[in-house]
Amino acid sequence: MGENGRELVLDMLLEMERQKEYSHRLVRAVLDKYDYLDPKEKAFIKRLSEGTVERKLEMDYYLNHFSKLPVNKMRPLIRCLLRVSVYQLLYMDMVPDNAVCDEACKLAAKRGFRSLKGFVNGILRTIARNRDKLPMPDREKDPVGFFSVKYSVPEWLVRLWMEEYGKEAAAVLLDGLLAVHPVSLRFSSSVSCQEQETLQNRMEEQGARVAAGPYLPNICLLEHAGGGLHVLPGFQEGRLMVQDVSSALAVEAAGIRQGDFVVDVCGAPGGKSICAAEKAVSGRVLSRDVSEEKVALIGENVRRMGIGNVDCQVYDAVCQDDSLGGRADVVLLDVPCSGLGVMGKKRDIKYNVTPSDLSELAELQRRIVDASAGYVKPGGTLIYSTCTIHSKENENMVRHIAEELGFEPVSLEGLLPERLFSERRRLEEDMQKAGKDPARGLSEREYGACIQLLPGYMESDGFFLAKFRRKDIEEPM
Repeated sequence: MGENGRELVLDMLLEMERQKEYSHRLVRAVLDKYDYLDPKEKAFIKRLSEGTVERKLEMDYYLNHFSKLPVNKMRPLIRCLLRVSVYQLLYMDMVPDNAVCDEACKLAAKRGFRSLKGFVNGILRTIARNRDKLPMPDREKDPVGFFSVKYSVPEWLVRLWMEEYGKEAAAVLLDGLLAVHPVSLRFSSSVSCQEQETLQNRMEEQGARVAAGPYLPNICLLEHAGGGLHVLPGFQEGRLMVQDVSSALAVEAAGIRQGDFVVDVCGAPGGKSICAAEKAVSGRVLSRDVSEEKVALIGENVRRMGIGNVDCQVYDAVCQDDSLGGRADVVLLDVPCSGLGVMGKKRDIKYNVTPSDLSELAELQRRIVDASAGYVKPGGTLIYSTCTIHSKENENMVRHIAEELGFEPVSLEGLLPERLFSERRRLEEDMQKAGKDPARGLSEREYGACIQLLPGYMESDGFFLAKFRRKDIEEPM
């Protein structure tokens, strides 16, 4: 990979610092712009940029140890250049150490920092020499600091998860978030097993690695789709879409029947709405979101998948729509959240979210739930879900829906694959060993109605879902 690729990565990292642009969006935009590059070059750029962002705190810890000038005092370009170079030294062995150091010095000089070539060279060569004995906080004396550096996660977040899950379960979770995250594809319900196998074989002929997905038979996992998703066999024809299995499981749990009217309150990018529409058949799905941009994305996916029973609308979910009162057989509430469960895919979420954000989001979620709960008809179903790992956004909301809004918790046993509950039992055992309550104070019925999918324990993103039934009118609240 030549100097130009490294310079592209350097410019992306600088842009993230200047504009606070999310890495997954910026990387996608740059790869689209330079789509003419060789697939190997694009793969190099993707891995180097994403890996450097993901491991930023770890890189900074080593740099602060070996540099007299703290990382936060360095010029932004030098700071980003050192981070990306240290990541190459430690995690990408296809380029020799000398070449990494030489290219970094060339880039420093090219970008106006010739006088700092010696500084850059000295730090990088010192780290290369010490790669087998790099400093780390003491795991026993400072477990929070150790996990923070090892997994490149802010200390407050490590502390939060250790308090909620215990030290060992937190380590499993953090390890799971750093694991490789292939693209998850869901095949349309109209695709037969034979057609699915044919499409997967064609993907492999194009050089992709395809594996069976977890929990559901129409999910597959994809790595190394060099030409991009738009050239995948069946993608443009609407035979498949990008959707994580956790999202599909939320729709499975809803038990949608033919003819049902479903309201997807926060529908973008449309995965749940489309899945629900396939199950409703002659029924209708109303898919809403807060902006024109988000609703356009839903519409784009709906059209590509050839779904004719989804209506897309711009609507602010915190505002109650009285026209929907008591009309929906199923309401899907996948509310805005801190996104801590998808850190493995959106790698800089962990650096941007703050403890105060969590409290603000919990309040927003409650407002959306309170505004939307009345859309469910008596006897109808409410599915609450998030892509985060945080009890205030998850279990606390279960308690609110059941105890303050008067919805009946519905057991997920028999609605979701048994394997998920087996994996949850392993998590429960680890939590109990650490003296933690897996139910977070929920009643037995409330706990049975929800499940936290945890990377490392489950083969999915971090995701939470809960199911409720609106009591019939004659039932006491």
